[in-house]
Amino acid sequence: MKIQGATALVTGANRGLGLAFARALLERGAAKVYAGARDPSSITLPGVVPIKLDVTKEDEVEAAAREASDVNLVINNAGIAKLGPWLGDGAIEDTRSHFEVNVLGPLRVARALAPVLARNGGGAVINVLSVASWINRPLLATYGASKAAAWALTNGLRIELEGQGTQVLGIHAGFIDTDMAREMTGPKTPPQAIVKEAFDALERGDRQVLADEMTRQVYRGLTAEQPVYLSAINAA
Repeated sequence: MKIQGATALVTGANRGLGLAFARALLERGAAKVYAGARDPSSITLPGVVPIKLDVTKEDEVEAAAREASDVNLVINNAGIAKLGPWLGDGAIEDTRSHFEVNVLGPLRVARALAPVLARNGGGAVINVLSVASWINRPLLATYGASKAAAWALTNGLRIELEGQGTQVLGIHAGFIDTDMAREMTGPKTPPQAIVKEAFDALERGDRQVLADEMTRQVYRGLTAEQPVYLSAINAA
């Protein structure tokens, strides 16, 4: 799918990676960009169409689908990341909130927008995933579980939407240099670089993109004799 001339909806577009997606869409010649956020007044990027969208609220997702009836590209970017291990205080609540936003959010959006994409020629869905889809350590235990579920969701949607000609692209990345990762240590990739990898992959017709070197290393380690998700025990 080509960005030039596309009509896109980006969830969580008011800051961080979502803002980088919206800005890059305009730079690459998208015809229209709907920028979704819980508070549309927080959308300050010129040239986009602010839209009220909390992905945890069914009525707002359905209203967004009606308003953005000309969309042919959906970017499921909205997400949360809370720190903490499985056995720490608040783990049950954190698991519930992570799944509500990071799994059920993209599912709600996909269910509401799939018929729109079908009417508009198929188009594409981009789901923002994580290297934490494959490895789970105490720092991001419940977040990682939600991203693993979102990966499964992405793989299932890819098959279900193939018949209507919708390309589904999953983006796996490590730490991105945004507010969400401000408490993380280690290398961080600029959001603009992640977006470039994603859009280049989309235009090639890819179904998955490993957006940084750490993610590529972890991916290679999934099929090692000592898989990375087991060897991670020694590094926990």
